[in-house]
Amino acid sequence: MSNKATNDVEERAHVDYDELLSSAGELGRYQVLLCVSTAPFYMFGVFVYFSQLFMTEVSANHWCWIPQLQNLTEVERINLAIPADVNSRYGYSQCQAYVANWTEILSTGKTPDETWQTAPCQDGWEFDKSEIPYPTITSEMGWVCDKNSYQATAQAIFFIGSTVGGFTIGWIADRFGRLPALVASNLLGCIGGLLSTFARNFIQFSICRFIMGMAHSNCMLMAYLIALEYVAPKHRTLLTNMTFSIFFSAFAMSLPWIALACGHWKTISLVTSLPLGFAIFAPLFIPESPRWLLSKGRIDEAIEKIRVIGRINRKEVPMTLIEQFKETLSKEHKDEMESCLAIFKRPVLRRSLILACLEFMCCTIVFDGLFLNIGQLNFDFFLSFSVISFTEFPSVFLLAFILDWLGRRWLIFIMMAVSCVFCVVTVFMNSGVESVVCAVIARFGVNMSYSAIMQWAAELLPTSVRGSGTTFVHICGYFATILTPYIVYLKIFAHWLPLVIIGAIAGFGGVIALFLPETANKEMPHTFDEAEGLSRNQKFWDIPCLRRKQVHLDGQVNQSFEN
Repeated sequence: MSNKATNDVEERAHVDYDELLSSAGELGRYQVLLCVSTAPFYMFGVFVYFSQLFMTEVSANHWCWIPQLQNLTEVERINLAIPADVNSRYGYSQCQAYVANWTEILSTGKTPDETWQTAPCQDGWEFDKSEIPYPTITSEMGWVCDKNSYQATAQAIFFIGSTVGGFTIGWIADRFGRLPALVASNLLGCIGGLLSTFARNFIQFSICRFIMGMAHSNCMLMAYLIALEYVAPKHRTLLTNMTFSIFFSAFAMSLPWIALACGHWKTISLVTSLPLGFAIFAPLFIPESPRWLLSKGRIDEAIEKIRVIGRINRKEVPMTLIEQFKETLSKEHKDEMESCLAIFKRPVLRRSLILACLEFMCCTIVFDGLFLNIGQLNFDFFLSFSVISFTEFPSVFLLAFILDWLGRRWLIFIMMAVSCVFCVVTVFMNSGVESVVCAVIARFGVNMSYSAIMQWAAELLPTSVRGSGTTFVHICGYFATILTPYIVYLKIFAHWLPLVIIGAIAGFGGVIALFLPETANKEMPHTFDEAEGLSRNQKFWDIPCLRRKQVHLDGQVNQSFEN
């Protein structure tokens, strides 16, 4: 190290964590390996979140099963035993059948008569296997007609589990560390998924999905937070969002075909839950968060991890810089280890947290609602899921490059407005292809917003409550998505109603974003005071790309005055 560089280090009066981290390599081999090592947890996140959809989805085209007519073709059975229904999209009843002596009818060759008595299905249902070709728990247990709300309720109970799990895992994250929280959430998901295969009724299945829901998001959120805290501010947006876009979208696109290959809802449950048990090996290749170590006063352990980063990145962390960092910590006011409820004692942070929660609630309702509404697009269910999931990659890939340039606030406003418009436009599309295209664009917009608010929430909160604080934001999202299955369920009253409501929520989310403080190109706060400082003196038209231009112009003006 040159004498000039040494003097520059010694002259520094303040050395924060991000500066120390940057000295070990802002974007090197270590950060890349760490982000790649989080890949399995994005797979686990996809499995936990979406597997229930493939376990419970059922063909909308179903009719009463008549055992005495089993030797006839499907078309013959429908024409003979199922009454017409002009209000049905298929032209016949899904829940009623004629009551007749079918042995006599077959022997005499009688044709259906509208005067025949009808009754609800007595022996179960037949389902159009061209839409969903394997048995789901809904088709096996007959959760249709008078039980058609069971699927929505099971999904809602899953999100209630997410709410409970969010509080529990968030507390573990801040009390015992991000790594124990990561392992605990994945093990809960493994247990819930395995138990689901033994469910014999709606109550048992709902309890199992409640347990599975406790793992939702946290099974990958903690890995995301750890990676986020190991990347220097300059590259944080690019690397973490690139990781998310590549792995999450790849696994989401693969899930429909995994479900088809499984061929049964119980097999799907096993295949998507057993891998989560491998999370017990996470401590072998995922490190604990150094920011969390610092918040617990374990300074030497955190510094050692920075040195490890330096060795792998082939950068030497100067001892003088380490000493200055220790001195900075000793001089700074240390926040008490409080829960995220401490935020509500500070008006500035309280406002930011509430707005972040509302924003995430809007994003999750739109994000989840567009997936649950796939069955209404009049297109192949599995292909639609893969195509819409593919938007995760280009949207978050683009986000990685423009989030710091355009900023969190205006990017979310624009993208949620796009999602709002195309949710409503989808209602007016007649063909399946047109509907899917509009849904893809709507999903593209909310994907960018969803990923941006995930990072934004973490950047708004101080280190000591970042784990529980971001989890609290996610809990609000889970609470909101309890309503999502019921919003989609409104299709039985009007097919256009779910998408109109989802579009309105997207528009509301876009407006909320305008009132949150911009954090682009700013260091993540370590203390409560630093977090409050981010929210103060914010200008409404604070756009990072214009900010840089303004700084450049101001520099030119100052230089001209000096000349």
